[in-house]
Parts: sequence; structure tokens; C-alpha cells
Amino acid sequence: MKGIDEDIKSNTFQPVYLLYGEESYLKKQYAQKLRKSLSQPDDTMNVSFYEGKNINPGEIIDLAETLPFFAERRLIMLENSGVFKSACEQLADYMKHITDTTCFVFVEEEVDKRSKMYKAVKNAGRVVEFPRQTKDVLTRWILSKLGREQKKITKPVLELFLEKTGDDMEYIDKELEKLFCYTLGREVISAEDVEAVCVVQTTGKIFEMVDMIAGKQQKQALELYYDLLALKEPPMRILFLIARQFQILWQVKDLKRQGYDSKFIASKAKIPEFAVRKNLAQASRFKLEQLGQAVADCVQAEEDVKMGMINDRMAVELLIVRYSHLEYNYHWQK
Repeated sequence: MKGIDEDIKSNTFQPVYLLYGEESYLKKQYAQKLRKSLSQPDDTMNVSFYEGKNINPGEIIDLAETLPFFAERRLIMLENSGVFKSACEQLADYMKHITDTTCFVFVEEEVDKRSKMYKAVKNAGRVVEFPRQTKDVLTRWILSKLGREQKKITKPVLELFLEKTGDDMEYIDKELEKLFCYTLGREVISAEDVEAVCVVQTTGKIFEMVDMIAGKQQKQALELYYDLLALKEPPMRILFLIARQFQILWQVKDLKRQGYDSKFIASKAKIPEFAVRKNLAQASRFKLEQLGQAVADCVQAEEDVKMGMINDRMAVELLIVRYSHLEYNYHWQK
């Protein structure tokens, strides 16, 4: 990110940029910064946008070779093109010969660092990863936004806010805007304000669901599942998130057993460091073998749905019932 800021400040740009990673908010912010710096706001002749995997490399190369129309450069922006996850030799080869009047900006969710395209872009321009931000970074960012709005918040209330939103900056930004509107005319944001306005992210609801499963609160776990369905969450996405949560719990429990610290556990489990303690507390309510079996059962449920042996909604419901049943816990105590 610092490299892009320096390029913008010096008005000296690379021929190609690759912005990738899980933090979509920052990716969008920096893509917009580059767009604003590399072209005029009303220039539609020299700025081209491509989205999705159905791109034509030959067409893009032809466009890149076309001289800009009454402008210094031509800008080609591609989002989630998939060219960094599959073979795209034609475009990768062109990265070595980009004309001086063209600049590429790729915005991707995932990349394969072994791919020819990734190596070509790294050699030709600038590659910037946007990972999930740490609690300290998120805290400073939130406090700066609060300061601009002349709002104050205590540390416990900020902790509560982050518990509800998670570490997705785009989601945090939306929830902050709701808080600002809700507390209009008041300086201090209270815990009551956060509880009244902020909605727990889907991943947070899955955490609650697994907590209920661990506590054998079958009715509450199923009610939360039905709430998610009412919010139009696809059953297979819910199944994926449940499997992901069980996988995280298995990892943090196993790594803690091996004596690793929170920072190492966070990096391996791919969760914020501030979430490690909360996940360890939840993991303590399961045996390690039970967590491994839960992940395997989620995979089996997905296969059963794909093979047409059961519908998706029922598959997830049965999984919740099985793991929240009192007698199922007795099986693991023996």
C-alpha cells in the first residue's frame, strides 16, 4: 500500500498493478485512488473496465496497443478476472511488452503465486496484498472515523462493536454509518447504541450457532438457522461457514495443545489475533476428535447434497440436530 501511495505522490506509475487479498474495502479504496490518479474523472474514451472470468486476452492486448485519445495514457482495469489462477500465457507474455501509454490494474480475490501471470506482473509492475487487518489497525481506523464525526467510545464498547462486525472493513464502515445516524446529536456511543443498531455478520451468527450446538441448545441453534434462511442465506453457504468454524476450532485447539502463542495460531487459522481467545473458549467445549469428525461430516453432507441423496436445507438441519443432541455428546464422553 505504501508503494502505491508513493507512486501517486510522485506521479510516477508502474505499467501494471495487481491488488489482491481478502480485505475488499482497502482493495476498492486503492483501485479508486489509482483510477483517479491515472485518468480524468470524465474520461470514458481511455478507461476500460472488465469484470469476471470471461475475458478475451487478444481483445485486451489490442486495446492496450491502441494509443490513448487526447490523454497521457490508457487505463485498463480488470476485476476478478481469474487469470492469476489459470493459465493465461498470451496475457502473461504481453506483460513484458506493455506500451508506455497503457496501464493495467488487476483487482483479484485470489492469486496463485506460482502462476506465470503472477510472476510476469511481479516482474513488470507492483503487486500489493490486502490481508485482513489486525485489531490494532482496525482500532486506529475506527477511532479516526469517530474523531472526524466528533464521536467518542469506550474500549469495552469498541470491543463489543468489533465482536458484532468482525474484521471486514467494508462491513465495519457500513455499521459505523448506522451508528453515526442513530447517535445524531450525541457525542458518546454507548453499548446500548451498538446493541440497538449493529447487526451481527453472518459469520458471527454461525459462531453463535456453533456455541449453541456445543451447549446442546438444539432449539435455539435451529431457530438461528431458520433466521438465516429467512434472510435468504443459501443452505450450502451456511454449511460451508459451519464447516469453516469447526475447522478453525480444530486448528486453534490443536495448535494451543502444541504450545503455540496467539499470534502464531491467528496466522495459521487465518483469523484476527483478537479472535483467538474467543475461538479457544468455544473449542474447549469440544474434544479434538469431535471437531475433526464434525468437519468430515460437513464434507459428507455436501457430497450427499451434490449426489441428490438429500436436499440442501435438510442436510444442514440434520447436521445441527446431530451435534446439538444430548446423547451425541455422551458418545464422545465414552
